[in-house]
Amino acid sequence: MLKHALAALIMISACHLAPARAQDAAAPFDGDLQRLAEILGTLHYLRGICGANEGAKWRNEMQALIDAETPSGDRRARMIAGFNRGYNGFQQTYRTCTPAATVAIRRYIEEGSKISRDLTARYAN
Repeated sequence: MLKHALAALIMISACHLAPARAQDAAAPFDGDLQRLAEILGTLHYLRGICGANEGAKWRNEMQALIDAETPSGDRRARMIAGFNRGYNGFQQTYRTCTPAATVAIRRYIEEGSKISRDLTARYAN
């Protein structure tokens, strides 16, 4: 249930954030977007090793976020780097699903949901 809520909140947040600027200037919510990207990378890795059989679901959520936000240049690179950092960080730590990995999944879904709610509440048009 939490994973469905996170996915829905990501999509809602992405669709309602302030439109991307022509410049590559940082948006006030970029830190939150980068953290959300990192969480999506983490979930992409951990859910995979824990047998969720979701395929590219979390990578697709990241792509949807990028598509909705349409960042360019450095902003885009930072978001992608956040996703990769989340994925690679846990790839180095976990080779199989463990109880700790399951706890981490739950916590990251909760944190991602909170970030999505906060972004929507603060920056929705």
